[in-house]
Amino acid sequence: MMIFDFLFPNRCLNCNKLIDKDEVICEICLEKVNFTHHHFAANNSLMEKVRLMAPLGHAYSLFYYEKGSLAQHIIHTLKYNHREKIGKILAKWVWERIDFKDCKPDLIITVPLHPRKLKQRGYNQLHLFANELSKHFQIPVNHHFLRRTKHSRAQASKNQSERLKTKNAYQLTETISDKHILLIDDVYTTGNTISNIAWEILNNSKNVRISILVMAMDV
Repeated sequence: MMIFDFLFPNRCLNCNKLIDKDEVICEICLEKVNFTHHHFAANNSLMEKVRLMAPLGHAYSLFYYEKGSLAQHIIHTLKYNHREKIGKILAKWVWERIDFKDCKPDLIITVPLHPRKLKQRGYNQLHLFANELSKHFQIPVNHHFLRRTKHSRAQASKNQSERLKTKNAYQLTETISDKHILLIDDVYTTGNTISNIAWEILNNSKNVRISILVMAMDV
């Protein structure tokens, strides 16, 4: 590993400066990331959006997602450049900034990829991220609670009619009751993925509350 680090040193995704192997950007570039400074247990801009789509509880986004921004570059690198380890770093950024207070969830679940997309990518970009949050906050995580049944393009690249077809694209693999669920996704754009999953859970479960946590939200 030391030889690999010497031959292929870790560099900041933004400025290319040499950085520690456990970081993704340097301290100077970190100041350029547009963090939301959301409070999980208080009203915020993401909570206002999600409650228009479904009866959800709390909502939290780590940073804002804008075209051409450093946040977009970080998430694209995580998803498409085989840099799954970035998820671990983003989880650290979350736990440094979030406080569940008296609203701590009972269970973490992640938005699943369709098996075809999972095979192409080789990993679900949410898994390591959620696993790290699970360990830090001591909240159980279940990556198999949901199953994606329809393969489609990303929500942001679809027109309105295509988005409507994504309804019923997710199914529960088991029933659950009397839990506060934290649903994790990467980017909140249209809200269709979150709302479809939320209604699937609410319609097939008993006495559950659903909150969401995303890496970034579209502005």
